[in-house]
Amino acid sequence: MSDDEDGYTRDESEAQRLDRNFNEQLQELRIAQTGVQILFAFLLTIPFQQRFTSLTDLQRNIYVVTLLSVAICTLVFMAPVAMHRMLFREGLKDFVVRHTDTLIGTGLFFLGTGIVGGVVLVLDVLLEDTAALWVGGALAVLGISLWVLLPLSQRRRGRREDAVEQAGGKAGGKAGGASPA
Repeated sequence: MSDDEDGYTRDESEAQRLDRNFNEQLQELRIAQTGVQILFAFLLTIPFQQRFTSLTDLQRNIYVVTLLSVAICTLVFMAPVAMHRMLFREGLKDFVVRHTDTLIGTGLFFLGTGIVGGVVLVLDVLLEDTAALWVGGALAVLGISLWVLLPLSQRRRGRREDAVEQAGGKAGGKAGGASPA
């Protein structure tokens, strides 16, 4: 049996665990990739609009950062598939799974940057700079809260519960007077 990172015990081989983990990672990428493709397509069409020439320098800079963020995100999210294809049947699934985890985190950072940048750009055209930047800041805080802080709080909570459980097990063994066999 092997203990998995999610706290569940499964009766699976290392190869089965790696296959399952990679399949879960690919499912995460499928969900994120749809949004990335739509955002990237939208960003690629903006310069061909008549109003693009009337953008301010700030708006153009926001556009460039947003476009590059989504382009990087797209490349990073596609990397696990390319890596898997290049390393298929090479016995390196552990390498692929380990690096895919890092790539997903990196891709999500650039996706968040692209989402916030896209909204700030649109709002800056519709409203004023200050309002667009405040909304962008609020979206960044929301994204960080949902994508980073909430999962980290649960990770810490799980570790605290494990520590309490382990401490309770040790104290329970002493209080019961049972001696180790």
